[in-house]
Formats: sequence, C-alpha cells, structure tokens
Amino acid sequence: MSNDTMKNLFFGPLRSKQTAIRIISLVLFVSVISFVLYQGTKTSVVIDANGEQLKIATHANTVEEVLALQDITVSEFDKVSPSLDTKIVSGMTISWEQANEVFISVDGKQSSIWTTEKLVKNILEEANIEVAEHDALSISLDTEVGADNKIDIQKAFQLTLVDGLEERQVWSTSTTVANFLKQQEINIGEFDRVDKPMEDVITPNDKIAVVRVEKVTDVVEESVDFAVEKKKDSSLLKGKEKVVTEGKKGTVERTYEVIKENGKVISKTVQSEKVMTKPTTKVVAVGTKVLTASVSRDNNSSLSGGKEFYVTATAYTPYCNGCSGKSATGIDLRSNPNLKLIAVDPNVIPLGSKVWVEGYGYAIAGDTGGSIKGNKIDILVQTKSQAYSWGRKKVRIKVLN
Repeated sequence: MSNDTMKNLFFGPLRSKQTAIRIISLVLFVSVISFVLYQGTKTSVVIDANGEQLKIATHANTVEEVLALQDITVSEFDKVSPSLDTKIVSGMTISWEQANEVFISVDGKQSSIWTTEKLVKNILEEANIEVAEHDALSISLDTEVGADNKIDIQKAFQLTLVDGLEERQVWSTSTTVANFLKQQEINIGEFDRVDKPMEDVITPNDKIAVVRVEKVTDVVEESVDFAVEKKKDSSLLKGKEKVVTEGKKGTVERTYEVIKENGKVISKTVQSEKVMTKPTTKVVAVGTKVLTASVSRDNNSSLSGGKEFYVTATAYTPYCNGCSGKSATGIDLRSNPNLKLIAVDPNVIPLGSKVWVEGYGYAIAGDTGGSIKGNKIDILVQTKSQAYSWGRKKVRIKVLN
C-alpha cells in the first residue's frame, strides 16, 4: 500500500469528524443566541401570592395569562390586583389573595361566606352581621379568624335578676342558670337558694331570683307570766274576788335559731332556755257567800251600834229600762216582792251589810248602780208609782254589820 493511500485512509475520517463538530458548534451557538434573544424579550414582573413574592420573566400578555402560567387558578371570590385583563408591563407587581370559606354560627344557625378578609370584624361586616355590645363571640373582633375558619356568635338578650331585695335588668346570652350567675359574679351562700334549677337554660325575659337565706342565733331575756291560783272564800259575797297575793312575772333566757329570707324572719325556733327569775303565783280569793232575800230581825235587833250617817236616797224597780231583774250579788229581785234591798257604793257601804234606812226600814246592801257613788243609795220598790212617790230625799242610814 502506498503512502498516499495510507494518508487518505487516515485523514478521511478525521475531516468528517471535524465537519460534524463544526455543525454541532454552529447549532449550539445559534441555540444560545436564540435563547438569549428569547429571554431578552421577556417582561419582568413580581407575583405576590398570599403574601409570598416571586419574581419572574414572562412573555404573557395579561395578568390572567401570567397567573395561569404559574398554575394559579383564580376563583370568583379571590382578590386580584390589577384586574385579570390588565396588560403586562415591565416591573409591575401582581397581587393575588386566595379567598377562604368562613363558617359563621349565630345562636346555632349556620351560614358561610367566601372572603379574603382575615380580621373577624371585617369578615362579619362583609357578611352583614351586626354584633351588639353584649353579644358573645368565640373570637374577639380584632383578631384573625382561626385555622378552623369558624366564628360562633351568641346574641345577647335582657332578663331580670333579683338578688335578695335588689332587682335589676341585665344582658346575657343563652346559657345555664349556673353559668349566668357566674357571669354576673353572684356568689351563692351555703343556705341561699335559686328559684330555678341550676342546669336550666335561660331565655329572653326570664326572671332569676336568688333568695338570701341567713341562719343566726339570738339570745333573748324574756318575761314569763305568773300563774293565777283561785281559792274559795266564804267571807266574800259570791261573784266577788279579792287579791290575796300579787303575782309577779319571772324572767327566762331563751336561745333561738332564727332563719331569715332576704332579711325577713320566716322562722324562730327555741334551742334552749334558762330560768333567770321564777314567777310569783297570784292568789285570788273567790267569794262563795250567798245573800238571803230577806233581812231577819229578832228581839235583840236594835239601832244601837254601827255606823250612822246621812245619804241621798232615790228609788228604783226591778222592771226599769235596762234592768235585768237581778242584783249585783245575784239576788232575783222580781221573784221576791217583799224584799227590802238597797243599791250602794261598795266603797261606802260594803255589799252584804245589814242596814236601817230612815223611812224604809231594815234592808240589805245587795246591789250597785252606775250612778250610785259616794253617800248615795237607791231603795228597791216594786212599782214606778212607788218610785215616783219616794222621789229624792235626804235620809239617815245606819250600817248594822
């Protein structure tokens, strides 16, 4: 084989390889130039997606295309700025806030709203839900909604609270009586009671009454009435009484358990007692002496002895208006037509005394009268004519015994 042949065999393949390299290099060069030219024609924008920023270069013509190229799906409730059909310009910032569904419960009634707002007060304003001063919220108005996207509202209503003697109108939400009293800072004492079961749920216009019960011990010194003992006395006219021994009250120290409700005593129970001074029994003599309906006179009867004085004398009959027909000493005046009897003032002439009356004779002091006071007597006669005939006169009288 000649040297030329050998050269051709060696340099032929080498030239082919060089040609291929040149072609590849040219392609790469063109590609790089094209890439550089392509990238150089892109527009630079910033995407703010839910607070996170991303800087990109894009050939997109509108905001909507930019977001689509970033796999961001925009819902009708999302907030995009500027608007989706806005043309892309270099250096612009595209803001996208994704809406979340927030669940709102008002007194157990559920609803929801799609919103990009985070603060509770802004969400409720967007949902047209008003919150009054006394309403209860699960999250305060000035905080962001929680991860569970839930807001619970309990609307407040008025009811009446009676604490002992104090009554007032208060605001509350639907809760149990026990929780309501706790909210109102009402402490229930050991003996206090509430007029409703503690587990009951309160409702508008309810009335919750707390009865303040107080148990106290009261030590009191009190008087004790004396007993009255009556003894028969044959020396006194029947129906008359005479105090023999004056009664005197005693004293006793009593210990009471007193129960009060709202300051008013409802029960008072004696727990113990101690006698400090014993009472003195009052002794009363009760007359048993019965007057006879006639005055006996014997041979020894005379006007000698006894008390003698003058009195003004009038007359009355057993049949006068208002007369009962019986004397103050119990004598039946109408059944004893021959009876000689006078009405006297017992402080001057003792009842039961035998007397002699000038112009009337022997008699017994056996009656009294409302107008018979002092030195005045009323003689008993049977008819009005006799009474008129007697009239009023001054006579001598003598008390025989």
